[in-house]
Amino acid sequence: MKRVSTGIDNFKKLIDKNYYYVDKTMFIEEVLSDDVMLYTRPRRFGKTLNMSMLYYFFSNKEKENAYLFNGLKVSKNKEILKHQNQYPVIFLTLKDLSRENMGLQVDKFKAMIARLIENYSEIIDSPYLSSSEKELLNCYSSKNATENDLRDALYNLSFFLQKHYQQRVIILIDEYDVPLQSAYNHGYYDEMVNFLKSVLSPALKTNDALERSVLTGCLRIAKESIFTGLNNFTVRTITSKFASDCFGFTQEEIDDLLNYYDLSNKREEMKEWYDGYLFNKTEIYNPWSVLNYIKELLGDREFHAISFWANTSSNDLVRKYIENSTSKMKVEFEELINGKSINPLLKKFHQN
Repeated sequence: MKRVSTGIDNFKKLIDKNYYYVDKTMFIEEVLSDDVMLYTRPRRFGKTLNMSMLYYFFSNKEKENAYLFNGLKVSKNKEILKHQNQYPVIFLTLKDLSRENMGLQVDKFKAMIARLIENYSEIIDSPYLSSSEKELLNCYSSKNATENDLRDALYNLSFFLQKHYQQRVIILIDEYDVPLQSAYNHGYYDEMVNFLKSVLSPALKTNDALERSVLTGCLRIAKESIFTGLNNFTVRTITSKFASDCFGFTQEEIDDLLNYYDLSNKREEMKEWYDGYLFNKTEIYNPWSVLNYIKELLGDREFHAISFWANTSSNDLVRKYIENSTSKMKVEFEELINGKSINPLLKKFHQN
């Protein structure tokens, strides 16, 4: 019997260690539908695991791990398999860009770029790169790049990878909104917006080395801020009919999960507690809560469902909203508590 994991977000580890995996590999077909895709979903809904899965599928450095997809849904689609392990992939997660000031954020980003280059160390001596290009790579690698140099880092790295491998690049950016949330909470939001805009715009907008890009996050930041002028940019929010079943668990997936562990008698309790989301017209279960519940049931068949998800993320944005609220905003917040809706909730994010 497969084990249940609630903390592993590395696709290879999940498959190799024989954990139960809810097959989301047809998400690959969805991301191939446009050049630059942004998916916004709540925390703990499988965004990072999906991005890890995309990395192992597309990366030309993971050909020996092609077996990970054996027997999964994508293995039956010959057209999609033509893309398997064909591209240099830049996989960057921004979840650790949560420092207290802009200087520390820049230092952390330096380290992240250096680590990316370490993963592709062969390009430093590439015969396809000029001496000045190699010098810039060494500057990035040694963490001596200036903030101005870092603004072009993703663009430059993708350009160098394309030159070396003679193949365009896929860029995966996970938790893109974490640095913005941190900056908002610590008072340097405008600086962070300007920095991210200068990093992302050249890499995603006018980059001939780019095959496609996928971004994920919890919040949808207005295109007019960090994505200014990006006309090849598609957003899939929870209201979109596309990709509605790619994050979280559908009823069919829940039934398969319960059947596998011989827990079908818990179907109604599972539905009552964790079927609380509607992505477009698709009913979606919270995967974090579901898997925690299954783990508890495997140890105690009489375990009763509880709330697992409520305290898994920061409430800083809500707290900031309350602290800086006007009388009108406080009325709006009361409406939210009473089950009504307001628009917009976080005006700062939508106006910048």
